[in-house]
Amino acid sequence: MISQPVSASFNRVRAALVSAALMSATAGMPGLAHAVESIVTKAPKAFLLEPESGTVLYSKAPDEPFTPGSLVKVMTAATIFQLLKDGEAQPDQLCNVSEHAWRTGGAPSRRSTMFAAIKSDIAIEDLLKGLLVHNANDAAIVLAECIDGSEEAFAQRMTEHAASLGMTASTFSNPTGYDDAPNTTTVRDQARLAEYVVEEHPDLYDLFSIPEFTWNKIFQRNKNPLLGEIRNLDGLGGGNHPEDGFSGLASVDRNGRRIIAAVAGLNSDKHRLQSLNEVIGGAWEFYAIKTIYPAGEKIADGRVYGGVEGTVPLVAKSDVDVLLARGGSLDYRLRVVYDGPLAAPVTKGMPAGELRVIGKEGVVYRAPLVTGADVPEGTLMNRAMDGLQELLFGWIG
Repeated sequence: MISQPVSASFNRVRAALVSAALMSATAGMPGLAHAVESIVTKAPKAFLLEPESGTVLYSKAPDEPFTPGSLVKVMTAATIFQLLKDGEAQPDQLCNVSEHAWRTGGAPSRRSTMFAAIKSDIAIEDLLKGLLVHNANDAAIVLAECIDGSEEAFAQRMTEHAASLGMTASTFSNPTGYDDAPNTTTVRDQARLAEYVVEEHPDLYDLFSIPEFTWNKIFQRNKNPLLGEIRNLDGLGGGNHPEDGFSGLASVDRNGRRIIAAVAGLNSDKHRLQSLNEVIGGAWEFYAIKTIYPAGEKIADGRVYGGVEGTVPLVAKSDVDVLLARGGSLDYRLRVVYDGPLAAPVTKGMPAGELRVIGKEGVVYRAPLVTGADVPEGTLMNRAMDGLQELLFGWIG
């Protein structure tokens, strides 16, 4: 793996940021660009992601753990979504309502429920509606028992699925979010979960925005506390915990741009809503899309082993469009990372690593790179000289 800084590109990023700051500067002294505010929120933990480009727009205590409460049900749903996609479960598959599910999550529990009748059989597609529209605990338990025989076994599946998505700091002990067993996550992991659901299961994601659902002759409106309260929000949900407070996970599609936001640690549902609006609104108020490289433009030279040429241009596969702050910090670095040296022959257009835009919180954007030219295989002498260089000096990035 070769990793090399792109020194020339910093000027490009800097120019983009300065240009944006000049455009958004308030009136004042002629020729003077004023510093532009950035996102401010009272949420102790917050994360804002633009999923199309993978740009992290805001991050505050992103990896600090918290207990998500009912927000766990988004992970429960995501796990079922993947089973349906893989063909390991079917939408019309019937699941039996056990006495445990009825007593612990149904009407006797006096918690959020879809009022599933004890010993009845319910299709997975209807249980998902109960789970996401009614925030139903009985639906979560029935799904878990149906798939893996118990809540504990299904929770293990949830944790494993979360890890496969890159949610490295999340563990789950039940599908409901009940406090009798620990569930742990972070706002970064929650944003990653939302990104996965939106991008990998767009048809099932629509379940989050169903306005109402009637089951067992009981009509209930969607219980997502965020739906209808945040402009253009079309999913996901909220939770709360006696010690860790209120948390929320939101996906908003506004003016053709989707934003995902996660907050946690708020002391009321009112403050949760206020914080989400602050963070989400900042995506449009304080950021602008800038093209720092057009498609096909050379970004760096990649090393080639055994070719007639020792390097090949690495170019942007498509326009590198990054959401950059209109003003404020210029603390961005760019780095090219690729598996190298590339073995000849090299064909133009081959995948060849990625360009990373790095901010204070780590990588905020990744863009795929491809080779910009053909490099035929070299002579025996070319390969011998490359082999000698590698032996003596290695391939220094």
